[in-house]
Amino acid sequence: MADLLQPVDLDPQTKQGSPRVLRWLSRAAREIGETIIPAVVIALVINLFLAQATQVLGQSMEPTLHSAQRVVVEKVTYRLIHGPRRGDIVVLGLPGQHELLIKRVIGLPGETIEVREGRVYIDGVALEESWSINPGGRDYGPTVVPPLHVFVLGDNRGASNDSRSFGPVRISDIIGRAWFSYWPPQDIGLVD
Repeated sequence: MADLLQPVDLDPQTKQGSPRVLRWLSRAAREIGETIIPAVVIALVINLFLAQATQVLGQSMEPTLHSAQRVVVEKVTYRLIHGPRRGDIVVLGLPGQHELLIKRVIGLPGETIEVREGRVYIDGVALEESWSINPGGRDYGPTVVPPLHVFVLGDNRGASNDSRSFGPVRISDIIGRAWFSYWPPQDIGLVD
């Protein structure tokens, strides 16, 4: 009766094959770890410090950028080379808002900004905008842009939630500069 309770090994190859399978699984796990972990770390570093992809939501930047257009936001320039410049298209992460905003820098620290009858005035002089806009929206100002802030507007002035609504933006809230459009294919190229 005691012999009936003993486990029976029906496949003599199982004992020899088991270590091979374990060695193979161990090698596969190590190779996957050596490949995937560095790739994830590199992707995180790029996304946190160098560049990230984002999608334009809404029509506030038309005719320059369109809803659902995808752009690469570069993060190096403002941290290492120079601050935002007038005309730059920037991506903002404003406190209390879940969605990123994309706008154009219009006013710089210390400048007095006013929007009257669809025209932007900086220190009392009408701004000659070299980019395309759809005029409209409400008047604003005059207001002095505080230190370490910029004043931003959408290019589609009548349909833009911008500094006329939420005031000048802290430069530290700028994620980066919209640099390159990669989707849809007809819009591939540098963003300006």
